[in-house]
Amino acid sequence: MDVWAGRWRGVSEVDTQVTGTGVSKLFAGALVALLACNTVVTATAALAADWPAKPIRMIVPFPPGGGTDLVGRAASNALSGAVGQPVVVDNRGGAGGIIGTDLVAKANADGYTLGIATSSTHPVAGLTQKIPYDALKSFAPVTQIGVTPYIIVAAPALPANTLAEFVAYMKANPGKVNVAHVGTGTLGYLLTEAFKSATGTDMVPVPFKGSALIYPDLSSNRVQAFFDNPVASVPLVKAGRLKAIAVTQRTPLLPSAPTLEEAGLKGFTHGFWYGIAAPAGTPRVAVERVSQAINAYVKSGAGKNELAALAVEPVGSSPAEFTAIIRDDIERWGKVARAIGLKPQ
Repeated sequence: MDVWAGRWRGVSEVDTQVTGTGVSKLFAGALVALLACNTVVTATAALAADWPAKPIRMIVPFPPGGGTDLVGRAASNALSGAVGQPVVVDNRGGAGGIIGTDLVAKANADGYTLGIATSSTHPVAGLTQKIPYDALKSFAPVTQIGVTPYIIVAAPALPANTLAEFVAYMKANPGKVNVAHVGTGTLGYLLTEAFKSATGTDMVPVPFKGSALIYPDLSSNRVQAFFDNPVASVPLVKAGRLKAIAVTQRTPLLPSAPTLEEAGLKGFTHGFWYGIAAPAGTPRVAVERVSQAINAYVKSGAGKNELAALAVEPVGSSPAEFTAIIRDDIERWGKVARAIGLKPQ
C-alpha cells in the first residue's frame, strides 16, 4: 500500500506543480478515454446487431471455372438465401490462391468480406513458399464446407491407363512428362512432389494460374498429367477429354477409378477441403451467422445433392472446429514437406 500511495503522491505533486490542477485532471482524462472506449464498443455492437445490412463480398482465390470457384459459388448462393443479402463472388486468382487469400486477410474486419479457404491456401501455402499472411492469426476461420478426393488426370494421348503404366512410362521417359499445377503453395503441387519422391520418377512441374486454364493444354497433350480435385475434371473424364488414372479416395462420380492405395501406392489417401474464412477481428455475430448458415446448407437435402454433384462430401463445422482442422493440417502437411525436402522459397 505504501508503494502505491507513494506513486500517487508523486504524480499528484508533479501535476500540481506543472498545471495546478492536481490528480483531478488525471481522472478526467481517464473518464474521457473510458467514454471513448464505451462508444466504440457500443458502435461495434450496433454494427454487429444490424449485420448484414448490405451485400457481402466472397473472395474466391482462384479463377472462374475450377473446383474452388464452383464450390464457392454454391456456398455464396446458400449464404445469400440465409442472410437475405446478395453475396457477390469476386474471383482473385494468382500465385496458387495466395493473392486472393491475402486480400481477405487485409480486408476490413466488418463482416462484409469473406473468403473461400482451402487446403492449399491455409495449411500448405506457407510450407513451400513465403506468404504475406499467417494461416491462423490473420483470419477468423468460419466453417469447413466439405472435402473431396484428389484425382490424377492425364492427357488422352498419354500411352498409360493405369497407375502402373503411368509410373512405368515416366521411368522410361525421364523428364518428358509435364505435370501441371496451380502454384507451388498448393496441395496439388505438394502431392506431385511427394508422388515423385515415392515413385522415383522425374516429372516436370508446369505452373498455371488456375485449373480451368490447365484443361485445354491437358486435353491437347501440351501437358500430360495433373493432380486435381475432381469437381471440374470429372465431367471432362466422362466426356473423353481426359483420362482418370487413380484417385486418393473413392468417389461415386468415378466408381471405376481405383484409389492409389488399391493400385499399389501406399500413403496417398489425402483429401482436399473447402471452407470459409473472414479477416481476423470480424464481429463474432457475423462469423457465427455465416457458420450456422453454411452448416444448415451442407446438412440439407438440397445442399448434399448440390455438393455431391461437385464430388464434395459435405462436412460443416463450428469456427473452433475449423480452426483446429487448419492447425492440425499445418502440422501434418509440414511433416510431409520436410520428409521430401521442400522448404519455403
